[in-house]
Amino acid sequence: MTHDTYIYDISPAISPALGVWPGDTTLSREVLLDITRGDNITLSTLRSTVHMGAHADGPNHYGKDAPSIDQRSLRYYIGECQVVHVDVAKKSRVSIGSLENAIAGPSFRPATAALWESTSRVLIATGTFPDPENWNNDFAALEPSLVDWLHARGVITIGIDTPSVDLIDSKDLPAHQAFLQNDMAILEGLVLKNVPPGPYELIALPLPLVGFDASPVRAILRSIP
Repeated sequence: MTHDTYIYDISPAISPALGVWPGDTTLSREVLLDITRGDNITLSTLRSTVHMGAHADGPNHYGKDAPSIDQRSLRYYIGECQVVHVDVAKKSRVSIGSLENAIAGPSFRPATAALWESTSRVLIATGTFPDPENWNNDFAALEPSLVDWLHARGVITIGIDTPSVDLIDSKDLPAHQAFLQNDMAILEGLVLKNVPPGPYELIALPLPLVGFDASPVRAILRSIP
């Protein structure tokens, strides 16, 4: 991740080395024309899962007859947010208690308390998926009750620094189902380890991929003075 005084880039680099869900399609590039070979332009074809790196899930990824990513309002993916670092074990789920403890902890900026009460988007750093190029199966996920709890407080989008809001061996996907029931948006695969907790402006716009179940995003955070 690179950042300057005002902008944090929270998207991993997209290359064939980027890890993807086991069995999913890794990124590949076919170069059709290449200036270095004497062609007048360089022209490439990309093949990859749409769930690569930082990405937004479409509800049709986990719900029958649910909206595809192009049908989602962009308001989910742009606007004020809070970054929270939680203390959670690998292969466990972030609970309401662990999030409350993080908010009450010394690293959370007290001046942001009022903003926290009114925030619409929350990005949760677990630290359990430290290297997007070296896949690990024991990353943390979210408790469905936490999704419900945040929804009741007006949150419309939750992001996480792991490949999924559910554990890797989950089949019924209870956290995803909580998002579906509450009409909330999911951002996965964010890189948050170097982002201090506190308030930011989130910009993580998905492509209007018609009918698709997800879209990669270039997710950034802008500091709020």
